[in-house]
Amino acid sequence: MQWTLVVPLKPLAHAKSRLSDTAADGLRPSLALAFAQDTVAAALACPAIGDVAVVTDDGLAGRELAALGAWIVGDEPGGGLNGALAHAAAVVRAGRPDRRVAALNADLPALRSAELSRVLNAAAEFPRAFLADAAGVGTTLLAARSGQELLPAFGTDSRARHRASGAVELRLDGVDSVRQDVDTGRDLRAALRLGVGPRTAAATARLAAPGQ
Repeated sequence: MQWTLVVPLKPLAHAKSRLSDTAADGLRPSLALAFAQDTVAAALACPAIGDVAVVTDDGLAGRELAALGAWIVGDEPGGGLNGALAHAAAVVRAGRPDRRVAALNADLPALRSAELSRVLNAAAEFPRAFLADAAGVGTTLLAARSGQELLPAFGTDSRARHRASGAVELRLDGVDSVRQDVDTGRDLRAALRLGVGPRTAAATARLAAPGQ
């Protein structure tokens, strides 16, 4: 059984403020969009995924990601990241009650489809499971088997909060591209070393020496 992946994306104008040490205000929205495009493109190429739902109210991002093949869910509750994810999971399950659902960060520009498949195959063994980020503090993926609520708890210390919620932590080697989200300049340099997708590569080419 395939998964529906839910990818949340805040309005581009407010995205990636912590990249201010690396990218000027005018470049951060285009970087955030490029990260999301490369994330969604890699996810759609993953054989474990049936479809990708992007949760956003940003018109440009919605159009660009829909053009890749994602479907767009509006952020109706307006209650932050976890509210948006819970809403999107409910929308997915309303039409596909037996579908496995996973939430994935939108800022994984080095994402590899094969590594994402490994993570999702491992997650399928448990009612709920999650993958910690590269820093070991946050979460990049949270998965719920059919019949299970997603119960997202993203945000500060989400690794500990998801573990406390009863989700099983997936301890996998060789899935660095699924762990490497990008919030800071250091994160971006780490993603570049892994090898980013074409849209992120083009967007970062406009930065001053992003790989150093």
